[in-house]
Amino acid sequence: MHWGGVARSVRGFPLAGNDRVRYADGPSTEVEVLIDAPVERVWELVSDVNLASRFSPEFRGGSWIDDGPRLGARFLGRNEHPALGPWETTSWVTRYEPGRAFGWAVTDPEYPSATWWYTLDDVDGRVRLRHGGRMGPAPSGLTIAITRAPEKEDRIVARRLEEWRLGMQATIEGIKALAEGHR
Repeated sequence: MHWGGVARSVRGFPLAGNDRVRYADGPSTEVEVLIDAPVERVWELVSDVNLASRFSPEFRGGSWIDDGPRLGARFLGRNEHPALGPWETTSWVTRYEPGRAFGWAVTDPEYPSATWWYTLDDVDGRVRLRHGGRMGPAPSGLTIAITRAPEKEDRIVARRLEEWRLGMQATIEGIKALAEGHR
């Protein structure tokens, strides 16, 4: 399972001129921010599945189905996008390392439509927070657009990765503000 780094994309665009960003390749993107707060405070925020709804342009909220947060717990996520409308997903916590990492798989832990993660690292008394997402391998709402226009797959995927990146950046900036006491 891919938990960090950028696979086949940087800021949602291909790495090299001849590379294509294909859904089947599991493209991903990741953002990071340095936070002046204790790791315990940052952990409290990133492991709250509802918090991102305060900052994300797409995520509308989450609620635990099982007792969470913990490894294997499920939560319901509510999303909305201008082109896709509203939808709900069930996610499984696939990585749970308090103070270090929190990750989840969407729709199926073994064959997810997307995988998301936060990692926290101590950097001289500050916290480097990384937030990433990986598409696929299972179909998602994006596969509808790709099926309709397969010749545009690289542009469709790149545009969606850029939407993800912008939403993730807004989320971690919001987490930073809360953790540092600015909101």
